[in-house]
Amino acid sequence: MDEILPKTTSGRGSILELKDYLRILRRNWVLIVACTLLGVVGAGTASLLVKPTYISETKLFVALQNSSSVSELQQGNVFSQARVESYVKTARTPLVLQPVIDSLGLNTDPQALARKIVASSDEKTVLITISVEDESAVQAAAIAQAVGSSLVNVVDELERPSSDAPSPVRLSIVAPATAPSSPASPNLRLNLLMGLAFGLLTGIGLAVLRALLDTRIRGEEDLRRITNSALLGGISFDADATKKPLLTQASPHSPRAESFRQLRTNLQFAHVSHASKAVLVTSSLPGEGKSTTATNLAIALAQAGQTVALVDADLRRPMVAEYLGLERNAGLTTALIGQADINDLLQQWGNDNLYVLAAGQIPPNPSELLGTDRMKQLIVGLEDSFDAVIIDAPPLLPVTDAAVLAQQVGGVVLVVGAQKVRSTDLEKSLAALELIDGDLLGVVLNRLPAKGPDSYAYSYYGNDSDKSGSRSQSLMTARGPRKDSSTEFDRILRGGEFVPHRARKEADRNRSAR
Repeated sequence: MDEILPKTTSGRGSILELKDYLRILRRNWVLIVACTLLGVVGAGTASLLVKPTYISETKLFVALQNSSSVSELQQGNVFSQARVESYVKTARTPLVLQPVIDSLGLNTDPQALARKIVASSDEKTVLITISVEDESAVQAAAIAQAVGSSLVNVVDELERPSSDAPSPVRLSIVAPATAPSSPASPNLRLNLLMGLAFGLLTGIGLAVLRALLDTRIRGEEDLRRITNSALLGGISFDADATKKPLLTQASPHSPRAESFRQLRTNLQFAHVSHASKAVLVTSSLPGEGKSTTATNLAIALAQAGQTVALVDADLRRPMVAEYLGLERNAGLTTALIGQADINDLLQQWGNDNLYVLAAGQIPPNPSELLGTDRMKQLIVGLEDSFDAVIIDAPPLLPVTDAAVLAQQVGGVVLVVGAQKVRSTDLEKSLAALELIDGDLLGVVLNRLPAKGPDSYAYSYYGNDSDKSGSRSQSLMTARGPRKDSSTEFDRILRGGEFVPHRARKEADRNRSAR
């Protein structure tokens, strides 16, 4: 896999199992197919570029002459087998090949011609096979026949005891050479099969190597190699999300909308034992989708009937107000430095009870501002008056803002951008949260592929049943918005009840009057 680690924080090793190899093949099937096709095309192209060659062969039989009895025949057969190997070596000598060159008028020499000739003998037989390879089928047959005839004459002369005595050994051509009808090489079918095998093995090797060297988090299996934290949900990558990032801009029954509803439900169970209602949403690095996740989670909670406060605490690159089309210049920083009342800064969005506290002006010292007691009291005050408080925080690794805020909320949700963050960065983020005793509620895998081995499957229950079921419970434990009560937060900032609840009560009275 692309994130095989020597050792993980969960204590598990990195030994590849069969399912890991299958996942590697599924992830890299395009690479494997491409390498296989290249192997086949390369083999086919090489076969077409190579000039064809032809092989013709002739067979000779070695026998003893003047053998009358059976014993002489047996002795002669043993003698012939012993001499055959010598004749095989003789077939490629200049004594045999020079007459061939002369008779055929070849423009070559014996050494060059010998490289085209292969002489061999069958074991325990007296047969000699002479094979000739040439670019011309006719010439290959002519040379093979000529070499056989020349070998017959040379052996006859070499084995004669005297000039007037006959040779005791006789070589006879038993299979004359013929011109082959098809080339011996290249073998197109064999080359294509070899190219296919080579390309396939190369693709698989590159896929495994890529998996071993690439440490990006691609899916749940990769996440599990780093942490055993709860997976609260997976959000599939949607190309339209860049232009339409909000949950309300998607179809209510789309996979993207359903994934945020499931995230809402899973977060409810993960946070059920916490007294605090504030949840911090952060990531390891920029670009993983934490702001869109925090915004859409707040929208999903508001759609379920809860009163929700969405706070943009990313005082370096605030995005919430831009996504929602709200005023950004007055907000959190305005309240923290005491220039305006919190009731005047909360902006209602949509038809549900969602109130947004934008980031405000970008300060020179975000970390110090977020770590003040006034920020802690602001969060407490929002928890007192809303069912849920979602805080969008900066990434953990580049700056310390998220680590400062994590100590002031009831839990942290870590957004992991698939194919964006590497395992080492995720390990550092988890270590940072552990160092400050941050309560990690779980992880959200964002930008997952819609299909394939890393896609995130979930059950779809339909919008109506999900909405009615979610209305029956609050995200956090317990209390609804307080009415006619005074808190320390109220006394510090203004005193009395939050505007959002007065506005809601006035809206209820107006609806009743109508």
